[in-house]
Amino acid sequence: MPGQRKRKRSRERAHRRTANTPGRWEPLFSTGDHAELKAHVRRLHAEGVVTDLELLRIDMFCGRLVAPTTYQVSLFVPDPSETSA
Repeated sequence: MPGQRKRKRSRERAHRRTANTPGRWEPLFSTGDHAELKAHVRRLHAEGVVTDLELLRIDMFCGRLVAPTTYQVSLFVPDPSETSA
């Protein structure tokens, strides 16, 4: 499948960025419209909610005939008990 290697490497880079940092991915927003997704990400960045875009993850859940494609925006939230130590 074209582009599969690129997606795999992108996921691996995202995992390496947060692998040594204790925390979790917290879902912020879910939609079926790609334009709405882009507008929400721009709004998060403009409002200062997300200052580092590397802490933002966008997942695309591919739909088939039964379920439509959905997009989910998640933010990496570090574990507060580990960062204070």
